[in-house]
Amino acid sequence: MRIMLSCLLALLLVAGQVVAEEKKQTELKTDEQKLSYALGLDLGAYFKSLNENIDLDVLHQGVVDSYKGNTPLLSGEEAAAIQQKYAQKQQEERLKQTVEMISKNQKAAEDFLAENGKKEGVTTTASGLQYKVLTSAEGPKPKAEDTVKVHYSGKLLDGTEFDSSVARGEPAVFPLNQVIPGWTEAVQLMNVGSKFQIFLPPDLAYGDRGAPPVIEPGSMLIFDVELLGIENPAEEAQAEPAAKDEAKK
Repeated sequence: MRIMLSCLLALLLVAGQVVAEEKKQTELKTDEQKLSYALGLDLGAYFKSLNENIDLDVLHQGVVDSYKGNTPLLSGEEAAAIQQKYAQKQQEERLKQTVEMISKNQKAAEDFLAENGKKEGVTTTASGLQYKVLTSAEGPKPKAEDTVKVHYSGKLLDGTEFDSSVARGEPAVFPLNQVIPGWTEAVQLMNVGSKFQIFLPPDLAYGDRGAPPVIEPGSMLIFDVELLGIENPAEEAQAEPAAKDEAKK
């Protein structure tokens, strides 16, 4: 926090003195003025993002005192302590907001899954995963150690699509045991050629950490998944010729 403020103020000082709001310029004539104003916009946006009341007059005095070497109204130790206290306050507020967000999203997930599980064609597994077969097929099923090729689209509970291999026009290929738990479980239930809609409770998706900024902590996810094929790990593929050689002996 202190380092960020120091860097921002240093940039501002190099560009020039802060212009008071009541003496706002309506025309920027020189490159120095343009640069100064651009840096001022960034600095103002940063302070606004803090969601705190900032006394711009006092801020201006601090800038001038530091730049001109005037005797500061706060010692270095006092300034550091104040900023540390503020940083702690901000951290506590963010934690509170995260906990509230998790609680809200988990409640929404529980309510949705409770009703969704009653719908025709929806199966609920022991883990809490829910799925619906959209297209059935007779192909083989993958194992957790397999690498699979899929087309998918992922949505939040409000319907917002956050990812889609279909939209990108290119299937995804990945080891099945290196994805979120809900995917590892669900895709093993699928036959190659089939298409499922899967409903992942938060603990089978990204849990309390979420995947900011798109996926909030505690969010459940909904995917449409089509299993296009299975690609076995390289070590298994390499083991097959050796096994055949042994069989010939």
